[in-house]
Amino acid sequence: MNFVSKTIIALVIAGTAISAANAGVVIGGTRVIYDGGKKEASLSVNNPDSVPYLIQSWIDTQSGGAEKAPFIITPPLFRLDNGQQNILRIVRAGNLPDNKESMYWLNIKSIPSAPKKENTLQVAVKTRIKLIYRPGSLKKNIPEKVADQLTWQKVGNQLQVTNPTSYYMNFNQITVGGKAVSDVSFVAPGGTARFNLPAGVSSGPLSFKLISDYGGTGEAHNASI
Repeated sequence: MNFVSKTIIALVIAGTAISAANAGVVIGGTRVIYDGGKKEASLSVNNPDSVPYLIQSWIDTQSGGAEKAPFIITPPLFRLDNGQQNILRIVRAGNLPDNKESMYWLNIKSIPSAPKKENTLQVAVKTRIKLIYRPGSLKKNIPEKVADQLTWQKVGNQLQVTNPTSYYMNFNQITVGGKAVSDVSFVAPGGTARFNLPAGVSSGPLSFKLISDYGGTGEAHNASI
């Protein structure tokens, strides 16, 4: 068997492993909202697959740099057999602002068990979700109710949004003049964010929807630039 044939087979096997891993481990949410009024937050990890997985979890800052996130997650590393569920527990281990939300990244890597065979690849799948710390002084489920406080303007070829609230605003979609804005993400409390305007659009009616605390899509909000 020549090198090209071996490479093709390895890629096919790798693709199969990725698909299986995605189908195997199920994370119990698309984000974690940590209520600062409670001692901890939790997230379930389920394995309905037929093989065991090694699960590794950790928390990064938004920049992903060397700075340590002020949280402890347990257990950080464990085996999850087929049909089992485990609970990741997240505990605050440092000081955070008490007048606005803070956001971090929760990473969960799942490594499937597989027999050792020649010309095969074992693929680990990493899931990254948002961990938002909401101080006890802030009310629940409020981002949707204060979304109309966002202000919008055109800056060059970009759309700029300013957030005067204490909450992270996570966008599901933004449209300007009936055209979708691509690669939308979020705007931090007291901050601004910019997104590229659709080609040929410089002004007009604007509509946006937020992602809720539970990962759903909120109602449409209207503005203009």
